[in-house]
Amino acid sequence: MADKEEHRLIAERRRKLDDWRQQDSAYPNDIKPTGLAQQLHERFADDDAEALEKSAVAVTVAGRLMAKRVMGKSSFAVIEDTSGRIQLFVQRDALPDGLYPTFKSWDIGDIIAASGTMYRTNSGELSVRVDTMRLISKSLRPLPEKFHGLSDREQRYRQRYVDLIINAESREVFRTRSAVIRYLRKTLDQRDFLEVETPMMQPIPGGAIARPFITHHNTLDMQLYLRIAPELYLKRLIVGGLGRVYEINRNFRNEGISTQHNPEFTMLELYQAYADYEDIMDLTEELVRGAARLCNADAEVDYQGEKLDFASPFARITMEQAVASHNPDLDATRLRDPEYLRRILDQRDVSCEDSYGAGKLLTELFEQSVESRLLAPTFITAYPTEVSPLSRCNDEDPFLTDRFELFIAGREIANGFSELNDPEDQAARFRAQVEAKDGGDEEAMYFDDDYVRALEYGMPPAGGLGVGIDRLVMLLTDSASIRDVLLFPLLRPEGGQDSK
Repeated sequence: MADKEEHRLIAERRRKLDDWRQQDSAYPNDIKPTGLAQQLHERFADDDAEALEKSAVAVTVAGRLMAKRVMGKSSFAVIEDTSGRIQLFVQRDALPDGLYPTFKSWDIGDIIAASGTMYRTNSGELSVRVDTMRLISKSLRPLPEKFHGLSDREQRYRQRYVDLIINAESREVFRTRSAVIRYLRKTLDQRDFLEVETPMMQPIPGGAIARPFITHHNTLDMQLYLRIAPELYLKRLIVGGLGRVYEINRNFRNEGISTQHNPEFTMLELYQAYADYEDIMDLTEELVRGAARLCNADAEVDYQGEKLDFASPFARITMEQAVASHNPDLDATRLRDPEYLRRILDQRDVSCEDSYGAGKLLTELFEQSVESRLLAPTFITAYPTEVSPLSRCNDEDPFLTDRFELFIAGREIANGFSELNDPEDQAARFRAQVEAKDGGDEEAMYFDDDYVRALEYGMPPAGGLGVGIDRLVMLLTDSASIRDVLLFPLLRPEGGQDSK
């Protein structure tokens, strides 16, 4: 809609609002609907016109005016509430004097209430035969054009409120998101996990390898970090005797933005005492499969043209096996040789820091050549110790840890491992991370003295898991971008102006 025309329509609607204020008390707050559109459709689904006429059930409905067809002495209108749409049959002679012309002046987008009896039209459409109506809230801005909707994706993200008004598909995405989170909570609660809350502002950022956001507390005059993960606090609770804990909440990472990354995102993170990474893999598979069944009973999901089968057992292979399988030209016996790996990565134009050891180089090769090819649900296990500073080393092969990541549609969905509970080993891993940070790795971890102290009191063996809720919902709703499953994703200032 051209700006000039939009300004004209807004000015006209403001004049109507002024008239409303002079004639009545604008924006009333005494409306009490007796039913939602979907409830009415379900309740009267089997009633024909004669049955409805005979029962004369009185109802009050309220919602946004989405369509209106005025025909002399009678009109039809459609309103939409939180559950769906229902039609109104409006007759001039059935309304109080003067109300019909007022109704005709109402605009698409206005929020209205209507009272009357249930009625079925000659075409069989369930409707409310209106005997009185009220304007509740004036829509001063016109909605996007009827047949085009809100097609500009950036506008949909910036004005999510309009997107939700216009696009039923968007509303369904966020209903699915809510259902997935409810399912995860219910399942974990049934398994005696305790939902907890841990700090989002932390004196030391930990629990993941990532760059943090920095803030400042004025009263305490101290620098704080928005958490990059709740892991170290949750494991403190395992030390404290809470044997099964989980948290579903926001994490913040000061990193790039892409179709898979947003600076703030939602994670499920859980820890279970006396469990190892294989137990946690089993739990992860159950949780993800159960979430898929919310969307399709057979646990098959279509995602961007690919059919994803969540019902069959998820594949489980080691990182070295995956690299060898997808790179048959490589010498599989040299996947721990740093010089060999560096040469291969250099040939593929993958830049690597001089400080990278064989474990980090192997992981870079995996990410470059394997990750995007893992379409079916696949657990990659046996991650190198070098890239797993919080994971327990494998008892038979200290180069590796008892860790897994779940990949679906070429992206990481979950990360889990047997937890490192040896305080001296953990301290040494932290020192290695500090050395990496001093060497220029901005994502390396800090040394967390208090966490080491907590481990020194003794933490039972445990398994832990992190699941990216946003990415999981992307898969289950066939959403190409993480922004499609976030109500309010982070965007540059509108018009590109300086954020100040």
